[in-house]
Amino acid sequence: MTDHGDDELSSRTGSPDEEGRVPEERSLLHQSLAVRELIDTEVSYLHVLQLCALDIRSHLQQLPQGDLDVLFSNIDDIIKVNSKLLHDLQETASREEEQVQLIGNLFLEFQEELEQVYKVYCASYEQALLLVEAYRMEPQLQREIQDTIEAVLPQAGSSGLSFLLVIPLQRITKYPLLLQKILENTLPDASAYPVLQRATSALQDVVTNINEYKRRKEVASKYTKVEHLSLRERLARINMHTLSKKTTRLGQLLKQEAGLVPKTEDKEFDDLEESFHWVSLCVTELKNNVAAYLDNLEAFLRFRPQEYDLDIPGGPVVQYCYLARDLQLQTFPEFMGTLRPRKVGCRARGHSWSVRVGLEPSPATSKAPSPCALPSATSFLNSQVHLSPQKQRLEALVWQPLCSLAKALAGPQNLIKKRLDKLLDFERVEEKLLEVGSMTYEEEAARHMYEALNSLLVAELPQFKQLAVRWLGQILCTFVTLQRDLAKQVLQRAEGSLAQLPHHHLSDPAFRKLVEDALGQTSHQLHSFQENFEKVLPPPTTQPLLPGAEHQVQALLSRYGPGKLYQVTSNISGSGTLDLTLPRGHVVALLQDKDTKGNSSRWLVDTGGHRGWWQCTPLWPEAAMK
Repeated sequence: MTDHGDDELSSRTGSPDEEGRVPEERSLLHQSLAVRELIDTEVSYLHVLQLCALDIRSHLQQLPQGDLDVLFSNIDDIIKVNSKLLHDLQETASREEEQVQLIGNLFLEFQEELEQVYKVYCASYEQALLLVEAYRMEPQLQREIQDTIEAVLPQAGSSGLSFLLVIPLQRITKYPLLLQKILENTLPDASAYPVLQRATSALQDVVTNINEYKRRKEVASKYTKVEHLSLRERLARINMHTLSKKTTRLGQLLKQEAGLVPKTEDKEFDDLEESFHWVSLCVTELKNNVAAYLDNLEAFLRFRPQEYDLDIPGGPVVQYCYLARDLQLQTFPEFMGTLRPRKVGCRARGHSWSVRVGLEPSPATSKAPSPCALPSATSFLNSQVHLSPQKQRLEALVWQPLCSLAKALAGPQNLIKKRLDKLLDFERVEEKLLEVGSMTYEEEAARHMYEALNSLLVAELPQFKQLAVRWLGQILCTFVTLQRDLAKQVLQRAEGSLAQLPHHHLSDPAFRKLVEDALGQTSHQLHSFQENFEKVLPPPTTQPLLPGAEHQVQALLSRYGPGKLYQVTSNISGSGTLDLTLPRGHVVALLQDKDTKGNSSRWLVDTGGHRGWWQCTPLWPEAAMK
């Protein structure tokens, strides 16, 4: 009787094997549908991206190229990565039994590439939205953009650009969900299960890292702006909150200097900051040297002895005048281009610091810097007279890139300064956390702000420094090449003239020896002339003391002795903050015979009431008066 009941139940419900097979088949069906959804949506997504890059972008030519670069960002890189991903996904269909496991391995393989391209796009997304809002303020332009998008992609609707821009963001955040859906319909004991788990976790990490990268970029965009504010504008920004923050930071810094609290040591960042500082110093020094070089070259071109009657008979003089005139009119103008390129204001568009206000170099960094926003002196001259392109080489290939590099360094320098402020806030919060065990929301935000700034600098400052060094090296190589070309042109033009000079037959060592002997003889003549001139030069006359100065002279004499006293031989008007204004006949005491820079012609003196600096030339030893 019992056996009969069991048989009846078995006949109604089926065997245990059949019961287990039904949910398994259902899971495999759902898994297959999830895989199909992943591949089909990837096809549709890639098709929309290609429409954006090929059709829509090419039809928005009414927008500036800079706006298009911001709006579509690195969409070409995204298309390249996703095209490879889609191709490999479709290849898995031929191996149906291993397809799920292959998909998991595929996303693990593409994890790094997806993160790299999408974090750049997401970091510029906010800036693109600002452009979209600006277009809405111009109805005619907004209507043209909307018509272009609807003609290519009708499903965009009234959202227009906003609909297109958000698509890559939505796609990268959907990958973990699609993989999770496949994972949920995969049996735990299947060989593909752990692979799908790792792939899902990896894509979730990608989304988290992109969000963190975007947050760091927002921090960078806030603090890399270098503002040139007047004193009134700075005072207008002061309020109780800023005063409180600055007072707290100053107190923290003073406690650290006094040794009352420990200072946070970060050797990794300190080494990075020092190396970056040396790069900045090299750029500044090179810029100053190039400016001085241009000044000297301009002064050299203004000096034209060949245009004057030198009152010297012909021969080598005629050849010199001919050569000098040829160089003045042809060679040097072609080399220099414009005489005052250093007054041109340049934008640092060669690096993402200036465009996306981040640290990581963008793909455009390998290109030459873009031209300046304002017309340069050369472009103005070109509008007046026709100049050959060779005349603009020095400005376009050396000065403008150097200006751009110097401006590009301003963003990281400002970030490094802000990091010090945030470090003081961070240290204060850490102290409070140890003392009290809790912190306010504002203090937690300050803590996260420092951590974001520090992470951003440590991760990307080495890349930016490497780019700046390469950029600086290219500028130096260009300048050296221009100098070599100049020397070559000068020698070519001078060949005919040199053949007619009396010493052209001499070898280089012999000619060098001849020049050295001539210079030595001239130097000896000048020295003899100086000695003879000093012998016939009458000594300065002793000036009478000023009325009532006897007491002052006695005080200086008793304090410093007669060997330190000097008398002013002519009226002196001080031009600097610490420079003295003294009348003729005033007696002073010498305190130091050179200034802080080692200049021995500028002395520190004591007048008996004031101390200050002045040139030593109008002073006469007081001891000689007696």
